[in-house]
Amino acid sequence: MISKTINKLPKSSVEVTITVPWADMQALWDQTLQKMAQDLELPGFRKGAAPTLMVEQNLGTKLQDEVLKQAMPNFLIQALQGSDIVPIDYPKYDLISFVKGQQLQFKAAITNRPQVSVGNYKTIKAARPTPKTVTDEDVNKVIDDLFKRWKSRQPSSVGQQVGGSAGQQSQTGSINFQGGQTQAAPTNGKTEGPDDTFAKAMGANNLMDLLGKVRKDLESNVSYNNELDFEEAILQEVEKITTVEIPDVLIQDELNRMLVSLQRRVADMGLLLEDYLKGQGKTLEQIKSEWRPQAEKNVRMELGLAEIARQENVSITDQELQAEIDKIQDQRVKQQFSAQEPKLQLRHALRQTRTLDLLKKMVGGS
Repeated sequence: MISKTINKLPKSSVEVTITVPWADMQALWDQTLQKMAQDLELPGFRKGAAPTLMVEQNLGTKLQDEVLKQAMPNFLIQALQGSDIVPIDYPKYDLISFVKGQQLQFKAAITNRPQVSVGNYKTIKAARPTPKTVTDEDVNKVIDDLFKRWKSRQPSSVGQQVGGSAGQQSQTGSINFQGGQTQAAPTNGKTEGPDDTFAKAMGANNLMDLLGKVRKDLESNVSYNNELDFEEAILQEVEKITTVEIPDVLIQDELNRMLVSLQRRVADMGLLLEDYLKGQGKTLEQIKSEWRPQAEKNVRMELGLAEIARQENVSITDQELQAEIDKIQDQRVKQQFSAQEPKLQLRHALRQTRTLDLLKKMVGGS
């Protein structure tokens, strides 16, 4: 029978020292040896037919490494059974001693799920922001920008009109948001502007129809952003009433997530992260140091929302999880959810979203 010592450290860190008698190791050693022997070919013997002792000598430390790779996680699970330790990261193992025929002793460093305390979330107050009104100026600004981009892609032959034949147009029916910004010179003494031909190239029936579509899109964006602002206001209140000693590993994970988001934005600008940082006159470590307070708030907010989900018994069924996976159109992305970890992450995200919806109803904003 294994023996264990569990030492709880600050910030939810836990060090577990485990001792395993050889009697509990021997079966795994023999099974691993037999399995590795099947793939080993030694001079003078058919593959898998060499004597066990010779195989063992030939494998050397490879055999021990393979045994430990299986043994340490399994015995750590045994050691944590019946305890209140729930690991939230991958363990780091430190071998103390082990040779064949003797006990195995090792340490495992893990991060325990932190204790989270949330105040009276049922009394949270958060006001839904007043939506911004979409003006004619907002609509015209989008139309003008689209027109400039579209016009810059048209053939520039002398005397050509914007309303030329369909064969003269470029990429009719598509919008190139990466197009140039230079407007073509006016022809016949008139300043050219958006017309029905341009509108049809954008996928509308005419200019009035395009104006309506743009307005509708802008209003949808306003509504969407307004909802995000309302949710953010609620989450800010959750963060304020959440008390938790945040593990460093969760802060580092959040900083890495923020860094990935920055890299995507920088790539959209056509820059490398190194060039962006150089332009800002900062190092990556300086950026992370500046971000750390916000990362801590984000983690506290996330843990607070998860604790509310626990108290409210919010859950996602297997059927609901699968239904969400079935919505994914990209088969390569969908295939990733055949593994357990992505499923767990998706289930957690759906649970957090449902909990936020519950809070929105409590606040009275929906």
